Amino acid sequence: MNLILETERLILREMLPSDAEGMFKLDSNPNVVKYLGNKPFTSIEQSITIINNVRKQYLDNGIGRFVVVLKENNEMIGWAGIKFVTDIENNQTNFYDLGYRLHEEHWGKGYASEATKAWLDYFFQTMKHPVLVANVNVDNLGSNKIVKKFGFQFKETFYYEDIHCNWYELKKEEYLK
Repeated sequence: MNLILETERLILREMLPSDAEGMFKLDSNPNVVKYLGNKPFTSIEQSITIINNVRKQYLDNGIGRFVVVLKENNEMIGWAGIKFVTDIENNQTNFYDLGYRLHEEHWGKGYASEATKAWLDYFFQTMKHPVLVANVNVDNLGSNKIVKKFGFQFKETFYYEDIHCNWYELKKEEYLK
């Protein structure tokens, strides 16, 4: 992908095979995956598989999760982005989903909100799609707060595997008004 998004403090760029170590550090932290089924990665091969899947999404769907890098020191601090979901979630399929995950030491600094804003602007202004979804564990207070801050509307709760989630939607006309 030739897409790079920039914010005041962040660069959002495609995920590369060279990001495997940073991705493994992220997904092997039990606190990071607490609301995602609490299954920390145990090998870097799991991260390599994720990166390969994300890169396939770029080819298949023209979009996917991107690495989040701090401008000040080029440190990879997590990922954020839009994913086209073709599996069934909450009895829905073929929808765009917003997601993000940051290294624990970078929580509470506004990076998730900054990356979310960049992706919302890109999704609604450049991609010009009408609706974006966000699925958030009901107990993840921080992420629930972020999506509500940007105007996502709660629709219902559902279970994704064994995880109790909130289903949110944000419509283009609501975001751009």
